[in-house]
Order: sequence, then structure tokens, then C-alpha cells
Amino acid sequence: MTSSAQETRDLIAQWAFDARPILGRFHIWLENVEITWMRGEPAKEFTSDISFMDGAMERLFAVTGAVTALGTRLFGRYGAGKGLDKAGLNQAKKDADAISAYAMSESLWYLSRQLPENHAIMVCIGEGLMPKAGETPEMGSNPQLGFGRVYARPAVARWLDRRVVLLINDSAYGWEEFYRDIKAAGITVWGAAIDTLENTSRFSKGAATGPMTVLHLFDQPLAITRPYEGYMGNLFLPRAVAERAAAESILLSFHTPRELVLKAVRLAYPDIAPERVHVWTLGGKSREARLGDLWGEWSALGVHLVDDSFMLPSGIPAFSESGTYAPTYHIGPYERDGARHLFLCDGYAASAEAIQAASLAPMLDLVAYVCPFTSTFEVSSRRERLVMGLDSGAGDFPARLGEVLGRAVDAEAAARFRAMIEEARQAGIPLHKPSVGADDFFPEKKWDVLAVSGYMCPDPYSGAPGVEEAGDGRYRVTVRLAGSRGDKRITFTLRLMETLEQSWLVFNPLLSRFMGGEDYERRPVKISDSGRIRNELQTLCSEALEFPQQDHIRVHFDRIPPEVIPPASQAKLLEILRWYKKHHPIWFYWLDIAAPRGG
Repeated sequence: MTSSAQETRDLIAQWAFDARPILGRFHIWLENVEITWMRGEPAKEFTSDISFMDGAMERLFAVTGAVTALGTRLFGRYGAGKGLDKAGLNQAKKDADAISAYAMSESLWYLSRQLPENHAIMVCIGEGLMPKAGETPEMGSNPQLGFGRVYARPAVARWLDRRVVLLINDSAYGWEEFYRDIKAAGITVWGAAIDTLENTSRFSKGAATGPMTVLHLFDQPLAITRPYEGYMGNLFLPRAVAERAAAESILLSFHTPRELVLKAVRLAYPDIAPERVHVWTLGGKSREARLGDLWGEWSALGVHLVDDSFMLPSGIPAFSESGTYAPTYHIGPYERDGARHLFLCDGYAASAEAIQAASLAPMLDLVAYVCPFTSTFEVSSRRERLVMGLDSGAGDFPARLGEVLGRAVDAEAAARFRAMIEEARQAGIPLHKPSVGADDFFPEKKWDVLAVSGYMCPDPYSGAPGVEEAGDGRYRVTVRLAGSRGDKRITFTLRLMETLEQSWLVFNPLLSRFMGGEDYERRPVKISDSGRIRNELQTLCSEALEFPQQDHIRVHFDRIPPEVIPPASQAKLLEILRWYKKHHPIWFYWLDIAAPRGG
């Protein structure tokens, strides 16, 4: 056997050994691992780490991204919403989100058993709580991993869960008290920002590019104290532009007129003409009221606004209907047809994506300028950047709001905007700074991050391929792992150890299987079913849950919109939970079912 062949065998064996908890949980065999360094000094595998965690944990997170991408692509009903009406598409999206959230949650649970005894992973911000552009509020939240989800060894998880419940329920227990208690207990909390399925609409419509899973792990928790999802204006520029602007006394932030931003760009890159500056923003008619003035500002300067026909160096066209995270990897100058071009990102993003991208920026030599937005699409970005900084408790708030909006404001509108500001303030979102950065979300002056991206379909901005079938139950799955000391593209060859039909059961939540007709009364019940169902409820219908006391969850069925779980499935879910509560009361002591209103 050649030395190279032996090294490959050793590589696969070590990866399989480190990732065995996740591979075993999903009945997957690891057949090959291929690693390409995208940034940093290439090093022989297993000899160095690229983030704050050790190499074995980095490999577990990489496999988490791979398993989530593979399971979602195979069992998330890819393309099932194509041609359907809004309600049908929404249900297809929720089905896809349920698979991705479940696959990642289970991976994190099994991964957490490898954490040091005093460590925990806590989800601080997630994606899926809030309707997006073109959606309506009654559609409800999508299955997701959101604030307060804890993954750790049992004793640590119970201790941390109790503090999270206090954060949510006790107004006298805030971030300072929470962080003080963590430090005093000697517990290390790794914060997480998660979007288990980025570009869900594209996935459900069967788009050829874009869908991916994104997981950011930080060496400390984010200073966020409530479940929160909103929007944030974001302008991302190469560090060279920010440094040249500072040298020329140009103050850059999201508030800066784009004429001055372009001036700084031309000073940093004098050989790049405005028409070769390509600005990516979200697009579409639903964003016109919010971003129309920004589009006009850039267009008047002769800058090119990226649209769906714009071909990227990867040979794959861009898209602007969604997906604000992945373009971050392409920001900066590049060569095309013998001339230099520059790619920038502007506009806004959902809060989880904005924080993820802002924490990615330093690793890519970028500077992020972030500004909290409202959750409404009726205000232009020029005015949006001023609304969230208003004092919602001031007596003249309606008048000041009217000045910012440029129109008269009635009591109903004032109450609506006040609620949005208060929700962000109570969650710990910085509202009174001209520019917000990733640093503002961390309690320590120094922080580190590991960014994991798993690609379900090809990514135009990095050129990473999506899940590819390799025959005989084998699939090639690509993951990008980025840390402060390096950036790797890892391609796994994974083989399902079961048939597709059996693997469908492995990747589907228990409750989804039971609501779909599987006989839960005849299925052997294990103690672990209690924890799985508890986690699945938090993923599938978070808005219907109340945490009335330590270690208890109360389910309010009258808070579950039919768009989230159809009425027939809700009736089945109620039947399932009552059965478990009746037949296994000790294991399901934590479960309370609220009486319906008026009942």
C-alpha cells in the first residue's frame, strides 16, 4: 500500500472515530473525506485547529453540517412547493424546515456528549420565528432552533435551562445576573446563531442553487435575553475601504450616503470604475418600499446592482430573492476579462443572518456596518435606520415617530412601532448606536467563532457544490468550515446504511412520524423519547409553548396556527401527548397541556 493510500485510510478512520456519535445516530457510513484549504496556512490534518475548540469538536460540527444538508436534501420534500399557492408553498417550507431543524438538533444533542463536562451549547439567535417578505403573520413561525435551546451533559443542561427560564420569565433577572451566574458556576457556554435552512423558499420551489444550512459557534454566549428575530440594515465593505475612509476622515456606517461610500471605494481601488462595482442587495417587488431609495442612490452613481442574470466567477448566476449570508464570502475585488471588479453587499438581512455575516466579516478581512430595522416593509431604508433609535417611552414618541416616517402617525401605528422597539430592547439588541458590530453582542472584549456551512444545492458565491448522488446509496456532501486561523472546504462521501424508506424514519421527528400515521402505541417506548419529544415541541411549535416553572413546558393548542400544524394533525398531536402523559407520567412529568380558552 502506498504512503498516500495509507494516509487517506488514516484520515477517514480518524474522522469516522471522532464523528461516530452523529454517524451512528443517523445510520451513516463515512467512506471518504477530501479537504481543500480556502484560507490560512495549510496544515496536515489533525496537527492544528482553526478555531477556539479542539480538532475533534471541529470535526463533529463539520459532520453536523453535512448530515443536516444531506437529510434535508433527501427527505425535506425538495421542490414540493413548486407551482402551489401561498398556503401550499408555506406548508412545504415548514416540512423542509422541520427536517433540517430536527437533523441539526439531534446532531447537536449527540455531539454535546463529547463536550467537556462543564461546557454547554446555547442557541442565542435563530431563524424562522418571523414571517419574511411576501409572507403573512398568520402563517406562524417555521420549525427552528431558537433562543434558549441548550445542548450539554444532563446536569449542566438542567442547571442552564433553569437560568434561561429565569431570563424569559423574571424581569429582575437580566443579562448581567445570567452571565454572573455562569461565571460563578464555572460553566463555559458556547453561543450559537443558527439558520438550519437558508433559502427555504428556493428549496421548496426546487431552485437549482442556494439552499444551505448555517451554524455559527462562539466561545461565549451572545448578550441576547429573549427569543428575537427582526431585520437589520447591513453594509459590508473590504477592510481596505474602511481604512482608506478613516484616513480621509470619511465616517462610514449604514447611515453614510452611498456617494461617500463610493468615494472611499474609489480611493481604495482607483482602478475600479463605478460600472465595475457590483452591489448585491435583496431584490423583488416586496422590497421596493424598503430598498427602492437605496437602489436609486447606487444607480445614480453609475454602480451596477446585481440581479439574477449576473454571472459570478463560479460560473453560476447570482440570485437576490433571498440569501444574505452566502454573498459575504464573495465580497472584495476579483479579476474578470483582464479588469478588476469589486463585489459589495448592502441593504438588510434577517437578524440571525446579519449577526452571522457580521461575525464572519473579520475572518474575511471585511468590515460590517449593521443597523437595527423594524419588522415592517412600509418604511424606506433611509427612514428605517432612524426608527429603532427612538425612545419608545417618551411622551412625544408619536410626534417624533411621525417626523422620522414623514407622515402623521395615529395611536394604532404608534403602538405598533413602540412594540417593535420594545421587543428589540428587551432582547438586548443595541438600539442607540449609530453603527452596530458583532462586538456589541459579546460580553468579552475578545471573541472567536467557528462558522459551518452545509450545502444542499450549489452555492453561486463560493462555487461549492451541493449534495451529489454517487450511486449505491452514497452521496457527496460539501461543508465549509471557517475559523479565525483557517478556512476549509470539506467534501464527505457518505453512505446510507438503510434503505431510503428506513432512512426517512431515521431523519424524521417522532411527532411528525406519529402525526403521519405511525402506531405510537405499539412502538417500544424508551426514556429518551421524553427528551426527544420535548425538543421536538420546541422546534415544531415554539409560539405555543409556555415555561410556567422550572423543568415544565405547557402546550397551548389554541396558539398553534393551522398554517403551522393543520387542525387534523393538531388533534392527533393532542392525542399523542395525552397518551404519553397517561402511560408514562414519570418520564413526562415536565409536560402540561393547557385547557383551551373558555374551557
